[in-house]
Amino acid sequence: MSFLLLLTSIGLYAQDETVAEGTSGFWSDPMNHPLFPLYALTAFIFLVVLVVVVVAFYLIKVLNLLIERAAMERAERLGGPYVPAKTGWQKLMQRLTRSTPVEKEADIMLDHSYDGIRELDNHLPPWWTWLFYATIIWSVGYMIVYHVTDSLPLSIEEYQADVEKVQKLRASQEVVQIDENTLEYTDDAELISKGKEVYMSNCASCHRNDGGGGVGPNLADDYWLHGGSIKNIYATIKNGVPEKGMISWAPILKPEEMRDAAFFIMSLRGTSPAGGKEPQGELYTPEQKPAETKPDSVVTEASL
Repeated sequence: MSFLLLLTSIGLYAQDETVAEGTSGFWSDPMNHPLFPLYALTAFIFLVVLVVVVVAFYLIKVLNLLIERAAMERAERLGGPYVPAKTGWQKLMQRLTRSTPVEKEADIMLDHSYDGIRELDNHLPPWWTWLFYATIIWSVGYMIVYHVTDSLPLSIEEYQADVEKVQKLRASQEVVQIDENTLEYTDDAELISKGKEVYMSNCASCHRNDGGGGVGPNLADDYWLHGGSIKNIYATIKNGVPEKGMISWAPILKPEEMRDAAFFIMSLRGTSPAGGKEPQGELYTPEQKPAETKPDSVVTEASL
């Protein structure tokens, strides 16, 4: 089984490396994928192990049945009643629960009753007691490690450290300044492709890969809750909608990444994904740029 897990982990790691290098993923063309033999071998080993486990289970079941039948015949020859032997599982459960057999419940019956319901004086199950003691030991260790000696950081400290790392990394990188007030959409294939990567990594979980909407609204129709212009979309990504569960992406994404994601979302308009979410918000009609007017012709003396 450990060998099977090792093969699976190697396969997943190799697949990640292949995708990172820009080649097609496994599911796009599984038969021609370079890792197909490894996956096929892994699946074969898994099936073999599964068959072995199923066969072993039935063999043990048949063996127990034969043993039980032999014990019944022996008890019949001796003229005594047949008492089934407890299985290993029953013995384990008896030790874990310390339950009292039904035929001995009279020994632990309390004198009082409630509306004819009698109460048994059962002990706490050993597993519950062990778990309770383990939580006490764990709490003492947690207190010492996290609050007395400060050997390990608390969750809030880990979060703050991660935020500082991201901020330092962002500060060390060149930042493209985006003026959202003058931002205009262009169907630049390169920017839309980059925006698709940002969208798939951060937005698709709520809006679906095709923009059809899931937890979040449909991004492929003409109805918008917070405006459908490129400026509105960029501002929504940047500032978020906290009251509806959408976080502000400004601390996480670079300005150009938010711009590219907004461009990709604009490119989804009118794609009509199958099973898309019902329209929400108000109908957005893109503003039409005023047509350029030519200056009035000037009549010169030469033209007369």
